[in-house]
Amino acid sequence: MEKKPRVAVVILNWNGIGYLRQFLPSVLASSWTNLDIIVGDNGSTDGSVEFLQANFPGVRVIQNDKNYGFTGGYNRVLEKIEADYLVLLNSDVEVPEGWIEPIIAQMESDDMIAAAAPKIKAYNDKGYFEHAGAAGGFIDIYGYPFCRGRMFYEIEADNGQYEQSDEVFWASGAALFVKAKYWHEAGGFDDRFFAHMEEIDLCWRLKNMGYKVMYCAQSEVYHVGGGTLNTENPFKTYLNFRNNLLLLKNNLSVWRATAIIFVRFWMDLLAIVRFLNEGKRRDAWAVSRAHQNFLLQVFKGGGPRVRYKRSNLQALKGMYRRSIVFDFFVKKKRSYSSLSAKDFY
Repeated sequence: MEKKPRVAVVILNWNGIGYLRQFLPSVLASSWTNLDIIVGDNGSTDGSVEFLQANFPGVRVIQNDKNYGFTGGYNRVLEKIEADYLVLLNSDVEVPEGWIEPIIAQMESDDMIAAAAPKIKAYNDKGYFEHAGAAGGFIDIYGYPFCRGRMFYEIEADNGQYEQSDEVFWASGAALFVKAKYWHEAGGFDDRFFAHMEEIDLCWRLKNMGYKVMYCAQSEVYHVGGGTLNTENPFKTYLNFRNNLLLLKNNLSVWRATAIIFVRFWMDLLAIVRFLNEGKRRDAWAVSRAHQNFLLQVFKGGGPRVRYKRSNLQALKGMYRRSIVFDFFVKKKRSYSSLSAKDFY
């Protein structure tokens, strides 16, 4: 009998003892046999490590000396793990017993598949998709991400409309499957992101290298969401705006990135005005700080650590040719199914 690939499910934890207590048992009940379950701890101070050692002695714990964020934390933990597949799983995700098998079968079917994610639904209302990933991620020409099942604040009920597994632009970091060899070839996450959109950056980098990113409809997990930074947190606003600009700089040609980022600065100015009109001064300041830090990062240099083997068609597969902001807010297209397939690369 052919040996199953070795799969390592890696949960990055920072002061999440409550989530570990609630959701780790479902991960331990996974039916995949050649499986390692690892918790990478990002310098927790809530007794998480002691709790794991006392209650889950079979779970390997890798400790970072401080909180390096989602990107730095995972980069440091994953370099100490040997496996064929790495599964980056948020601590606030409940998984069914057979969630791993369909995705590994999908990824084993094509060596060019580098990353994939399951259908991600809301833990607190399992009839609906969840914001962070839903049924596969896409991006528009200005760098705005959206999902099948979630566009901006509009979240769809799962009525079986996205049951077709297919290639997408990005796979959610809430439950991200990556072939280990491609994770290392791509250089892991860009440490500068800290948290938010780092998985989109990684997926785009993999696509620039000629690989595929997939959505697997046959696997389904349930995500609480907002466990570390809720949507009203100005630091999250800062990260989202700053990282979105880094995303464009990292993955587009210099001239293309310059043109798009110029437009984005004006679009972000409108966001600042909107925040001010809503009385959200801290969010408006967060957008301004995001621009300042982005320009600082540009002058400092750095970025992805690989030489691209760019394939234009593969790199653009899943990109929306239009502005999703215009189509959503002006043309009132509120679901993925309302978009035309001809408007995607």
